[in-house]
Amino acid sequence: MSYRVEFTPSAARAFKKLPGSIQSRIAPKIDALAAIPRPHGVEKMAGHENRYRVRVGEYRVIYVISDGPRLITVAVIGHRREVYR
Repeated sequence: MSYRVEFTPSAARAFKKLPGSIQSRIAPKIDALAAIPRPHGVEKMAGHENRYRVRVGEYRVIYVISDGPRLITVAVIGHRREVYR
């Protein structure tokens, strides 16, 4: 059974502002989270209970996993120098 993927409004805006070449690299990674929410290479973020990050080159996708309703909420998408602020 797969998870449903949703974006926060700010993450959706950030994704739309990215260049098309970066979007085409990030989109498959986000789509793959629906099938496997904790793939190899994903890091659990310190200080947060259900927050994870996946690396896509110099960009990061930070998301929250809710196992009960089987929901993944993409919270932040951005360059690594900006995403952790």
